[in-house]
Amino acid sequence: MFMSHEGAQPDSHLAPQDGLFELPSGERRLAARIVLLAGPSGSGKTSLVRRLGLPSISLDDFYKDDDDPGMPQRYGIIDWDSPESWHRMRALDALVTVCRTGAVDLPIYDIPTNKRTGTTHLDLKGAPIVIAEGIFASELVDAARAEDILADAICIVRSRAKTFFFRLMRDLGEARKPPVTLVRRGFTIAREEKGTIAKWVADGCQPLGFSEAEQVIRAHDRQAALRQAR
Repeated sequence: MFMSHEGAQPDSHLAPQDGLFELPSGERRLAARIVLLAGPSGSGKTSLVRRLGLPSISLDDFYKDDDDPGMPQRYGIIDWDSPESWHRMRALDALVTVCRTGAVDLPIYDIPTNKRTGTTHLDLKGAPIVIAEGIFASELVDAARAEDILADAICIVRSRAKTFFFRLMRDLGEARKPPVTLVRRGFTIAREEKGTIAKWVADGCQPLGFSEAEQVIRAHDRQAALRQAR
């Protein structure tokens, strides 16, 4: 179930990336399409999803359990910023399923304990756009395009100082990891942020500020709703 955000600002001049939402004549009708939403941890991805009120999938719920064989290591601990710590194909399968059927069962992952703890069911109830957000979103751009489920791919960009602050406050508040680990990880992410964003852009994400990203996604939702009504 999802709810509209009554206080959201109307979108104005921005439009989706050219060509991403155009469909060849006679193509199979899908239940929905995906907007992949990347951005550094603390950049506001989850806040934007809440503001938009659209159905969403947290790609963080596809992390591997910490005892999974071959987990990547960094600084003597598991490197949770490496795509190798994440179930890419399971995430892709979930996105394809929800776009084709309008519903999907999703894992629930507990970050403090590094474990999958259950399952939840997402029913789009006719919504034509789904947001899939997470730091590994760009890993799915090519595959989602090949499956013809991609509406757009966006990377939220904000100042590194703001991202560092909001990430640290969130992680400390949720006790995601020991404070020393959170601070050390935060400085590492901040140092590497410019290169990380450059990679996401190279993967196919368009870099946008928070408000710009909101406008683009709302434009997709309008277009999709009109197309669905035909």
